[in-house]
Amino acid sequence: MTRKYAFELFLKLSNMQKNEDERILQYEEEIKKVFTKIEKAVYDRQNRLEKEITELKSYKNRTVFTGHEQKFPNGCKSCLTGNGLGAVRKTNKCNLNCKFCYYYGELDVQPAIVDDMWEIGGTIYYEDDVKTLLEIQDPPSGIAYVYLEPFLEIEKYYSLISLFSGAGIYQHLYTNGTLATDENLKKLGQAGLNEIRFNLGASHCSPQVIENMQIAKKYIKSVGIETPMTREFYSEFLENSEAILNTGIDFINCAELHLNEQNILNYKGESLYVARQGYVSPIFSRELTLKLMKQATDQKWDILIHDCSNHTKFMRHINAANKDVLPFGSSTYSSEFTELPLDAFLPTIKDESIKFDDD
Repeated sequence: MTRKYAFELFLKLSNMQKNEDERILQYEEEIKKVFTKIEKAVYDRQNRLEKEITELKSYKNRTVFTGHEQKFPNGCKSCLTGNGLGAVRKTNKCNLNCKFCYYYGELDVQPAIVDDMWEIGGTIYYEDDVKTLLEIQDPPSGIAYVYLEPFLEIEKYYSLISLFSGAGIYQHLYTNGTLATDENLKKLGQAGLNEIRFNLGASHCSPQVIENMQIAKKYIKSVGIETPMTREFYSEFLENSEAILNTGIDFINCAELHLNEQNILNYKGESLYVARQGYVSPIFSRELTLKLMKQATDQKWDILIHDCSNHTKFMRHINAANKDVLPFGSSTYSSEFTELPLDAFLPTIKDESIKFDDD
């Protein structure tokens, strides 16, 4: 299958989608072949960049990183090798509006989790239920407080964090950091929060958030950055790298940017690929992560940088399926789209820097 044929096929099918969806099924195998061809070309590029990183390390063959292994976040260990990473949700709002957000354009319609209720593992519990839950089910190796901006109502989190801490469960929390203060960071540490991750890209590497990361290190043992790797974050990070590295934080999780039906239009015209017929990402995202890792190694930064790539996420799902005692080879990994917008991949097929194996 040539590049020209792939382009003409996707152009024809994208024009069909509105009125003739059933005809696209006739081309399902050829569509998958195009996606596989693109994916292999992307992996070839990534592999070349990996080879330029002299001190690239592997964590149990599931992900790669640079820096001191003792700084590898336990939250990621729980995700990749533990018996489960429990997702805990409370806050349904955010004070920022990031174009890379999974909820872009829908921030004002997220379901509320009211009063002293929490969503844990997709089920709603009263906080009083959690002790019983821990008695009935085996505790997870880790808890992650996810979903929008918890510092909008951070005072509601302290008691639940304390409860899980008393059960010996490792806990980490995500924030954009703009509402963090010395007082609430101290209370989180006192409650027993083990790890906090700042989405520094959300604030465009705000000096105030950089200062808040340094404050967090006074009270919370493990402090890091977790941000989808975008062009903006890459350049803003480098502009502020000295101040960021001087905060004394432990790690940076460079997440490969995932696109869904809410945020994909914000990256219209970018070259995209599909990882294992699941996650959709701009090709530039992981390549920027690998370039940052090379710079960190070359300049001997005293920080761990974790490549939280689509491959890493795939390993996470395989591990989770194994802990759930599903059939061998089973995984919960899947696409974020109900139907892939084929026209979004036309720039990729046209991109001559992406070398197809028959070029």
